[in-house]
Amino acid sequence: MIHSASGKQIRVMLTPFRDGLQSVFGGKVRTADIVPALKVAVEAGVRHFEFGGGARYQAPYMYVGEDPFDAMDQLRDAAGEGVDLQILTRSVSGVTLTTQALPALALQATLMRKHGTTIDRNFDFMNDVDNLVATAKPIVDAGMQHQLCVATMGLPYASDATHTPAYYVDVVERVLASGVRVDSVCMKDASGTTDPRTCFETARGLKRILPDDVPLWQHTHDTASMAVACYLAGIEGGVDGIDLSVRPLASGTSQPDVRSMWHALKGTGYTLDVDHTKMNAIEVALDEGLAEYAFNPITLAADARVVNFPMPGGAIGPNVHMMAKAGILERYGDVLAEFPVVVEAGGAWTSVTPGSQQYWLQAFNNVLHGRWKKIDAGYGRSVLGYFGRPPEPPDPEVVQVAAEQLGLEPFDGDPLAAAADSLGPARAALEEQRLATTDENVFLVASAMVPGKRMELNEGLRLLLGTARVNLPLKATERERESPAVSAAAAADTAATPTSERTVRPSGPVTTTATVVEGGTTRVFQITLEPAGGDTDDVVAAPAAAPADVASPQPAAAPRRNGTPICSPFGGTVEVLEVKVAEGDDVASGQVVATVEAMKAEHEVRSPEAGTVRTVHVRPGDEVRANEPIVTLGG
Repeated sequence: MIHSASGKQIRVMLTPFRDGLQSVFGGKVRTADIVPALKVAVEAGVRHFEFGGGARYQAPYMYVGEDPFDAMDQLRDAAGEGVDLQILTRSVSGVTLTTQALPALALQATLMRKHGTTIDRNFDFMNDVDNLVATAKPIVDAGMQHQLCVATMGLPYASDATHTPAYYVDVVERVLASGVRVDSVCMKDASGTTDPRTCFETARGLKRILPDDVPLWQHTHDTASMAVACYLAGIEGGVDGIDLSVRPLASGTSQPDVRSMWHALKGTGYTLDVDHTKMNAIEVALDEGLAEYAFNPITLAADARVVNFPMPGGAIGPNVHMMAKAGILERYGDVLAEFPVVVEAGGAWTSVTPGSQQYWLQAFNNVLHGRWKKIDAGYGRSVLGYFGRPPEPPDPEVVQVAAEQLGLEPFDGDPLAAAADSLGPARAALEEQRLATTDENVFLVASAMVPGKRMELNEGLRLLLGTARVNLPLKATERERESPAVSAAAAADTAATPTSERTVRPSGPVTTTATVVEGGTTRVFQITLEPAGGDTDDVVAAPAAAPADVASPQPAAAPRRNGTPICSPFGGTVEVLEVKVAEGDDVASGQVVATVEAMKAEHEVRSPEAGTVRTVHVRPGDEVRANEPIVTLGG
């Protein structure tokens, strides 16, 4: 049993203001709603918080309509001086989801320090030592403390080749040997799947090689209900600090509550450097600040299945929200079941961002389109070597398929050297829009750039232009619960992006469904309605097809006197990325007429029949719901 005869105080970093928000809400929370609780925590004596990076850099501008640097400033002002504020960065990706060149990472570090950061926890999802060394230098040069991470997880298949204590210790030992300054080290398990024995052996091995003045931290999630046990094992192995949270942003996909850990340590000789009796006041403040938000049960509950699909708590929340929005949450279990396949084939990189998202999207594609029929760009670039070297060799057949689909050759060079310049195009886009080219603005646009995505859809640029789309997980009002149509309209009203006239008054036919019960028989009809002024004789009712299989997004074609609407293949809301046809164009059956974004991935919309485009109803950047036409073929 864990015990310290001499006594030892374990340091605590409080995570509800970053990881808690990401794990439970995908980071989609207004800064003003958490500032009061942070002030209460500071008054309670907490002196170390996680406050930025990860999704809490991206979510403000993508979903909340806030500048992430302004959000950091607000939290720094609330914390005051003498309080450590920590961020999370992703090695060669920084706070983005793709590789960045060193000048972009240097600017990132400078801005993070400028806006209140004292400690930068830096991890690499490949555990690539060269990446960890190279990306540590901008952190050190900017004047922040550099916390070196070794990313850990439990493999969802049998293997002793990697993700062992010896493997993790070797990663840290090689970084230390490089000579780069390391102020602290963290064992980071984003999925909560590393077993307690491995935590103990890894901690013990790391303490043997770390200088006495370099503390060892441990981070995990409670998704599999193992977090407290893993922390106890790590503390027994020599861990000096742990990450904890406070209800309602604790446990489940987040970190354990301070009070749970305090209770587990009673009588062991170990104590925490925060007062557990003050946590109730923080909880009350969080409850008040988050009173308008709808908590998703999936992100709050433990899920033992995670040991077979090492999905980070910080990614489960965003993915659940995205699947629900796209109307495909019923496929969640299918995607999870595919997870071990993509992990083993990819080379067992660690399930932290962006690697976790790549695993998720490839599993998603395998379920929707058939295994390896559509390679996610990020996953494909990872198996090809563009993010670094994975711990194990990827499946050669998958490497070949990825190379063919993406048109890329396998790469064994430096990911940083191969990364495209993002700062130049970002500055040019700002100048074109006559926006200020401050460092913050340039980095905001650069960090929102996605290969292949049009600059006009760049979320950073949208924020600066005042057209950011707001998508908060708020509770439905009583009126919205009574009327889904009202709910949909209210959701549309929260978007800051101007909507097309289609949202207010359709310019073409709108397809919906109606259920008719007659004599004990239930029949479902698909109904296409013309907007006001149309010929009522052209309204056609036809029996509705079964719900479309998203894996084959071909809307059922039915004869319509006034044309055939072509809609999104998803049952929920998606964003239009590109319309590939114009009014008057002839299209063939199966031709791609548009692309939409769901689950942060691009999906094709194909025509169910040959015909001529009569009406284009949307523009890039518009959001469409199920049964809202993107284009209509003439009849």
